[in-house]
Amino acid sequence: MAGSAEMASLEESFRKFAIYGDTKATGQEMNGKNWAKLCKDCKVTDGKSVTGTDVDIVFSKVKGKTARVINYEEFKKALEELAPKRFKDKSKEEAYEAICQLVAGKEPINVGVTKAKTVGAVERLTDTSKYTGSHKERFDETGKGKGKSGRENIVDTSGYVSAYKNAGTYDAKVKK
Repeated sequence: MAGSAEMASLEESFRKFAIYGDTKATGQEMNGKNWAKLCKDCKVTDGKSVTGTDVDIVFSKVKGKTARVINYEEFKKALEELAPKRFKDKSKEEAYEAICQLVAGKEPINVGVTKAKTVGAVERLTDTSKYTGSHKERFDETGKGKGKSGRENIVDTSGYVSAYKNAGTYDAKVKK
């Protein structure tokens, strides 16, 4: 059979796939969805000799009668079941080692994850340096929002009209 270092990485792959997509998972048991994902991501299913249906049938065969999940020992049995189908030209032991090498050290692949892009209109709309009027008052020079002082009208009791540029210069002019 395979070496102990390879078995450790095989068990690590089992744990990573077992917790994928489930915040409550402990990594001790794997459900059918994650088993199918493991087979797909690790290229165990090739679409010809091993299909998604084969993967589901093997999962049903190795799990307990009423169980919905498999543990690590059942996972190894499932790989043993799939190995001769995937590698028809090899002996049972060689096929099992080859399928273990496919799975060992792999992690779940996140496919179809959307990345946010700022292009075109979105970039112009979020550029605070181009804001005018009352919207300009909501942001400082760096483009960071001023928070409450940018949203609410804070009463100015200085006696000057709002937005008057020379506020506070009267005393300097009178003294001359």
